[in-house]
Amino acid sequence: MNYQETYQEWLNNPYFDEATKEELKNIQDDDNEIKERFYSDLAFGTAGLRGIIGAGINRMNIYVVRKATQGLADYILEQGTDKKRVAIAFDSRHMSPEFADEAALCLAANGIKAYIFESLRPTPELSFAVRYYNCIAGINITASHNPPEYNGYKVYWEDGAQFTPPHDKGVTAKVNAVTDISKVKTMSREDAVSAGLYEVIGSEVDDAYIAEVEKQVHNQDAIDQMASKLKIVYTPLHGTGNLPVRRVLKDLGFQNVYVVPEQELPDGAFPTVSYPNPESKEAFELGLKLAREKDADLVLATDPDADRLGVYVKDSKTGDYIALTGNMSGSLLCEYVLSQKKAMNGSLPDDGAVVKSIVTTNLVDAVADGYGVNLIEVLTGFKFIGQQMLNFENTGKGTYLFGLEESYGCLIGTYARDKDAVSATVALCEAAAYYMTQGKTLWDAMTDMYEKYGYYLDKVKALEFAGLDGAEKIQNMLKSLRENPPKEIGGLKVLKSRDYQNDTITDLTTGETVPTGLPASNVLYYELENNAWLCVRPSGTEPKIKFYYGVKGSSMEDAEAIGAKIETWVGQFS
Repeated sequence: MNYQETYQEWLNNPYFDEATKEELKNIQDDDNEIKERFYSDLAFGTAGLRGIIGAGINRMNIYVVRKATQGLADYILEQGTDKKRVAIAFDSRHMSPEFADEAALCLAANGIKAYIFESLRPTPELSFAVRYYNCIAGINITASHNPPEYNGYKVYWEDGAQFTPPHDKGVTAKVNAVTDISKVKTMSREDAVSAGLYEVIGSEVDDAYIAEVEKQVHNQDAIDQMASKLKIVYTPLHGTGNLPVRRVLKDLGFQNVYVVPEQELPDGAFPTVSYPNPESKEAFELGLKLAREKDADLVLATDPDADRLGVYVKDSKTGDYIALTGNMSGSLLCEYVLSQKKAMNGSLPDDGAVVKSIVTTNLVDAVADGYGVNLIEVLTGFKFIGQQMLNFENTGKGTYLFGLEESYGCLIGTYARDKDAVSATVALCEAAAYYMTQGKTLWDAMTDMYEKYGYYLDKVKALEFAGLDGAEKIQNMLKSLRENPPKEIGGLKVLKSRDYQNDTITDLTTGETVPTGLPASNVLYYELENNAWLCVRPSGTEPKIKFYYGVKGSSMEDAEAIGAKIETWVGQFS
């Protein structure tokens, strides 16, 4: 069927509810809007689903959620597993509870038990719950830090990480095989409960998750010394972080925790921000205002599903609050965690490893090298860090010490297999207390790292190409770069070129080619002279192409000057 025929099917089929039909009637004279909603199914990819809430096959709604869940159920049943159990969590976004419930009822109708949280919970707790209940999979209803009109559907596998090959491709194939949404299985909640296939979960797994987060504390003595002096401002940005973050900080003894009142309560409209992203300066306006009133030492913001953490720290010399990028806060935590583990145990494991994504700062490489531990690079997506953790577990070779992505996410322990902003919040507060015992702020600790390892500057430039032809423009850019590979970028010579789609690393001086050793992905990476690099990849969740780059300078001014030249080169694509 073409898009108009599919539109008419939704209008006339009794399977679709009246509210959905009324919404669709309101666009009957807008062919472009009908086309946007019905020209194609909302893509189910390696990150699951993410899209604008609304009626249509290219939107997030209960019918698209049922279809995705039917595909997941079909794949689970095909595995022949006796672990026919799935954990389900959801965030504060519009329709999140409804989508979670629809997923649970579809699973139940397929004979698969759903453990569904009683109310909103952070993403890392869903990751934890999958393993806690010995589930085959997990579903998280969230669109992370996207604008309020979005929602999403993420699939986790039995190890607690978002699904990776072969399961991602297997589930995707099953979802795409569901061609008639009106034939998808579902049942009433009453019948699902009676059949023992629908169980509401809450405090039991909360307590277990919080206990694991608190086990990651390395220096309680430092917290005890400075708990009455350290001042912390925190905002959950209307999301899931409020209760777990406050609970852990209170348990550990922090006495001066100020929560931004306007952003404390869950609200899917995110009324105080246009974009609930802790990478955004706007998200911190209210937090910084409160920080100045309280003379706080640090300001922390978790995104709506509490897997990413944004940070501002006070410079005691100027009184200014300085933003730490995800690369900066991640590097700072990596240094702190490794130093504390070494101090506690006398040494670090011979097979100890720090795992990072390929677009994460090389400052982390320097930290790992400084502590004599392995540095492992993976593709973008924390699931690949989780995959390394699973490999360590299965082979008995490798000890996970720390993992991070540049996108404001990290994980300290192995209790979860996704980034955890609850744990990161605690760790940064702990680190702030520790450095305070030495008469230092977190900013002092950051500048100490630059002096020790070098001045690393890392940035990302995202170019958005929305609409029907946006994806084609992005693919054409990547095609052009493959066909006409740059020999220099921002005045810096390209030394090696990595093409992860074709699994090649090419030395531009010798012409020698070796494999990347990583799964195929539509990503290009250029190693530049003077310890600089640039990576190009399409976003997996938004209509954007991203240019990541990093440089190392003799000073921050030097690094910024080098970075500016690379940014000018990137500008040709906008």
